[in-house]
Amino acid sequence: MPQPRNAFYAQSGGVTAVINASAAGVIEAARAHPEAIGTLYAGSNGILGALHEELIDTSQMSDADVAALRHTPAGVFGSCRYKLKGFDRNQAEYERLIEVFKAFDIGYFFYNGGGDSADTCLKISQLGSRMGYPIQAVHVPKTMDNDLPLTDTCPGFGSVAKYTAVSIAEASLDIASMARSSTKVFILEVMGRHAGWTAAAGGLAAQQPGDGPQILLFPEITFDPERFLAKVDETVKRYGWCTVVASEGITNSDGTLFAEAGGTDAFGHKQLGGVAARLAALVKERLGYKHHFAVADYLMRAARHIASATDLEQSYAVGRAAVEKAVAGASGIMVTVQRDSDSPYAWSVGEAPLEQVANTERMMPREFISEDGFHITEACRRYMLPLIQGEAPPPFENGLPRYLRFRPTLVAPRTERVFEVA
Repeated sequence: MPQPRNAFYAQSGGVTAVINASAAGVIEAARAHPEAIGTLYAGSNGILGALHEELIDTSQMSDADVAALRHTPAGVFGSCRYKLKGFDRNQAEYERLIEVFKAFDIGYFFYNGGGDSADTCLKISQLGSRMGYPIQAVHVPKTMDNDLPLTDTCPGFGSVAKYTAVSIAEASLDIASMARSSTKVFILEVMGRHAGWTAAAGGLAAQQPGDGPQILLFPEITFDPERFLAKVDETVKRYGWCTVVASEGITNSDGTLFAEAGGTDAFGHKQLGGVAARLAALVKERLGYKHHFAVADYLMRAARHIASATDLEQSYAVGRAAVEKAVAGASGIMVTVQRDSDSPYAWSVGEAPLEQVANTERMMPREFISEDGFHITEACRRYMLPLIQGEAPPPFENGLPRYLRFRPTLVAPRTERVFEVA
């Protein structure tokens, strides 16, 4: 009978309110398979943990600690924005990974992230054919942007969608109550670089005619300042107030980003910022309405206190499934969430080849966006509503959420050199 091999798990990219639930799923499933998996190591700060040989032995976590991961936001092991270069562009990176993997007898690799992380996981799955070090690599999906292909939804999105819908519903009530003598226009900027899923989630708050938000701005619809201002003006004159949810990634008619801040992040994506401020300036300059704006930013992706129970369950399930599939022999795949039924909502776990996932973004389908481009359709509402169902609040103590404070000790290095990331 083959001897157990050790495993490596890491978190990558922007974290979410429920990514640690996936970590809990991976850890608990690995512990359930001692015949196949020996020690499960976690990378400190994503793939950098492997390159820098900064590994965490997850066996130092008690069962209670692992269970607490399910209600703790952010990345307990630390995340990173670092993308492996191609085999021919930086072979030293892969030689270093193999060096560390050999030192720790790593035979399984679980990477928890989005599209760029899927690319890294794909490259790791190819180490056997390209570099002579076979390893089973499975991608655990995570992205609040909901833009991974071949999965019905992305773990992390349902909770962000719930936060967005609840926040703009509450803000709309606030604006409506003060509009006669105070603020008439409120703009909420949400994350979403190229795909408008998060902005669309704000539309769930509008359940009756006239409810806010009355305007949604998507990256998929070219931003037209004149049409936008006319819609704001019409809404204020009709209802007395107007609330807007704007994606950070809305684009001009020439394809440039409306609020490009200049520079790029570690994944090569253009830095964004200031959409709400620029829109508010337009409203003030051209319409003269009193206004306020807010940027949800990290608050929306860290909001574990209002996480979707459905999202939490799916996030945990994909973590467990990644281990189960790897133990069964799978590699080079991403675990997926499959929708089996809309009403009643039913889902199951599936898989997709990483070659079809890596570096691919799924945009909002046009049939999910209203004809005028400023709101969502009933088809979108049917798709999204099941994803925000259920409440799963964390335990509270002294009026505050009680989150896991895990301060791991790194295992001693087993190689003799320090690797500097280029």
